[in-house]
Amino acid sequence: MKVLCPGSFDPITVGHLDIIRRAHALFGEVVVAIGNNSTKQYMFSFDERVELVKGATADLDNITVEAMEGLLVDFCNDRGIPAVVKGLRFGADFDFELQMAHMNEEMGGIETVLLPAARDHVTLSSTIIRQVVRLGGDVARYVPDNVLAAIKERQRTS
Repeated sequence: MKVLCPGSFDPITVGHLDIIRRAHALFGEVVVAIGNNSTKQYMFSFDERVELVKGATADLDNITVEAMEGLLVDFCNDRGIPAVVKGLRFGADFDFELQMAHMNEEMGGIETVLLPAARDHVTLSSTIIRQVVRLGGDVARYVPDNVLAAIKERQRTS
């Protein structure tokens, strides 16, 4: 079964990878959809995020990485994807994702599978990673190696 793991992935973290890997183990085929939110200020460009996610998932078969524009339900229905897999870190994530799950089911018949974050990743977010990077902290244990290399290159050249 093919499922979707959507996000902005700026940057992709080991927490994101854990959810993608678990979705892969459960369902066999995962499309990682990278969206662009015009209200966010990104560390990496859209194309860079696509390449970083591709690099971080390169060791897994049946993983594709695609750009996503427009409604998630349209993206899924256009590709024959019946379900979305999302990670939950804490209660506020559940409150938001439950609303989205109901809307996605009502608008497009898309099911949502919610996976709890692994204990080691429950407080991890891309927002926190970006802040730590801005303040010069070490994020090596929180991001895949290719992302860490990209962050270091960005710091070196700026």
